This record gives sequence, structure tokens and C-alpha cells, in this order.
Amino acid sequence: MDWWIAAVLGIVEGVTEFLPVSSTGHLILVGQLLGFSGEKASCFDVFIQLGAICAVVCLYYYRFIGLIPLDGFSRFSQQGFTGMRGLSLLAVTTLPALVIGALAHKAIKAYLFSPMTVVLALGVGGIAIILVERLKPAADVAELDRLTHKQALTIGLFQILAMWPGVSRSAATIIGGLLSGLDRKIAAEYSFLAAVPVMVAATGYDLYKEWGFLSASDTGFFAVGFIVSFLSAALAVKTFITLVQRWSLAPYAWYRIAIAGVYFVLVVR
Repeated sequence: MDWWIAAVLGIVEGVTEFLPVSSTGHLILVGQLLGFSGEKASCFDVFIQLGAICAVVCLYYYRFIGLIPLDGFSRFSQQGFTGMRGLSLLAVTTLPALVIGALAHKAIKAYLFSPMTVVLALGVGGIAIILVERLKPAADVAELDRLTHKQALTIGLFQILAMWPGVSRSAATIIGGLLSGLDRKIAAEYSFLAAVPVMVAATGYDLYKEWGFLSASDTGFFAVGFIVSFLSAALAVKTFITLVQRWSLAPYAWYRIAIAGVYFVLVVR
């Protein structure tokens, strides 16, 4: 395996993981174009997601430190995204995806991880983003500390849609946030934070199931992908937060539709 493939896929993962364009969908499509497929490729795609996760943890370390329940359960009765209350919000968002993922994991892997299903999800997801941007309610939450458990649950239910590769976990949770009354910046930031527990659980499970396909000779290849994913994800998150405060999500929607169309014409058809 050439290390440049690891670097290319690391960039693809890092740039797309937290943007509303579907990292898994891009990895499947780019991996096929590069001729990188099979069990080892599937394990690699999962592993480099950890690099993107670590980037968010580093960028928002103060948020995660604030979740440490130093004062026990008293935070349940207080406001803010801190302590036990913050942990409970993340739990409410994460639980639906964990339950459905555990029940449908084999079916998802068997039927939804193909170029055609990815192209379909990219196109439909792009149309959905455009519609949500036009029809969303007025935002009444401009601070993460004002997030409610009902809004967290709504975002968690939307996150279930992201189990279809190509939908995009980021797109699903940001859309859920916008429809719940969060402004774009807060919807995006909570999407980043909520990604950590569900992605750690999902990648941990997948790595446990697929680790047997790896050998010591794969260490360098995987390390390159991990590092490149970490760096590119950190840059993508900081850039996205800046852009999302100025513009709508429409450019990402049109990008999804264009990629779906081009890939369908050149490869799938």
C-alpha cells in the first residue's frame, strides 16, 4: 500500500468529517477510485476517523473539561452545558443512534455501503439542506448553554439518519439543530461535540470487529492516515465555524448534488 493513498484518504476524512457533505460517502467513493477497497480498507477508514475525533477534542478541550462533574449531580438542576447536565444532553443525543446502530449494524454494512446508495444519499441530502435553509424557524438559541434536553433529543433522532453513508452525520445533526431553533454556529458546534461519543462508540466497535485483518506492517500506513486526518480536521473545523456565521449551508448542498451527479455519470452509470 502506497503511503500517498493514506495521505489522500486522511485529507478526505479530515476535511469532510465535520462538514455537511458526508465523510463516509467520500471515503467510499474516493477509495473506489483509488482501487483501495476490502476489509483492510474498511478498517483504515474507521481508524482515521479517530484522528478527526481527536482534533475536535483538542479544539474544544475547555468544553470537555467543563463536563467533568466535580460537583456531583447538582448540575442537573442548573443551566449551562457543564457537569452532569452537559453529559446528560450528550447522552440524550447519542442514545438513539447507539440503539439503532446496535440493532441494525449488520444490515447497514450489508446494504448501504455501496457507491449507488452513497450517491443517492448525497443528492437527496443536498436537496434537504436547501429546503431546511429556506423553511427553518427563526433561531432562538444563540448560546450552547441554552440548549434544552428536548432539542438534544431532536438532534439525536436526526443523527440516526447519518447511519446511511452519504447522508452525513454533521448534516443530519446540524439540520436537527436548525429545525430545533439553534442558530447555525451553535448547531455546528454542538454537532462537533455530539460527534465525539457516538463516533468513539461506533469506531471502537468497528475496530474491535475488524482488527484481525491488520498486521504490524500496516502501522506506518495507518499512522500517516491518522495524523493527516487530525491536522486536516482541525483546519476544516476552524474554517467551517468562520464561514457558517457568514453564509448559509446552501453551497455545501449544491456541492453534494454536483458530486452525486458527476459520480453517477462517470462511474455508477
